[in-house]
Amino acid sequence: MSNESLIIDLSSDLAPVQRRSMLREGALVLALGAVELALFLTMGVMRPDMHHMAGSPFLMWRVGSLGLLAVVASALAIRSFQPTARPRRGLMLACSLAVVAIVCGAFVTPEDVGERVLLDRIDPASGVLCAASIFVLSLPIVALLGALMRRAAPTQPRLSALASGIAAGACGAFVFAFCCPFNDPLYVVVWYSVGCTAVAGAARWRLPRRFRL
Repeated sequence: MSNESLIIDLSSDLAPVQRRSMLREGALVLALGAVELALFLTMGVMRPDMHHMAGSPFLMWRVGSLGLLAVVASALAIRSFQPTARPRRGLMLACSLAVVAIVCGAFVTPEDVGERVLLDRIDPASGVLCAASIFVLSLPIVALLGALMRRAAPTQPRLSALASGIAAGACGAFVFAFCCPFNDPLYVVVWYSVGCTAVAGAARWRLPRRFRL
């Protein structure tokens, strides 16, 4: 049997593979995040004073920065699944954006908040629950990005997994931001960072297991 005949025999039963589309995959992540936010708000957990706080600099900073980080990080994560991508640059960009958002939080701190003691400002009991909520809300996004990652051919799966975890954590934090009752940027920086870091660590540990490193 010739090599050409052998190749035809081996490939005759193969199903066609749909070509990847970053726009389609990004739309899937956006749609899942929107559905999760809608379901979360339908449960009646939105902060009751949202109509009063909607135009406040603090809430605009929190929702705006998390929304921007979620979109950028998700795009960078999906892009990192390409064989020619360099995930390290995307990770540096996402981290830089997070640092800028944290610095901007210092300019929207309410006047009465700065007079409270540190332990009252970070409120560990509520903060742990906040971080845990972000972790749980991020899991569907982690699962979706993991499925997209397995369908692709990332050459650096560990970094792609870390990028996916950062994106999922930002998406979960964005959803949770609509019901979090705390108005202290320090509280947000501390506990949202804890929740997002936990998601990133879990994704970095779990997602690359299907790849040979």
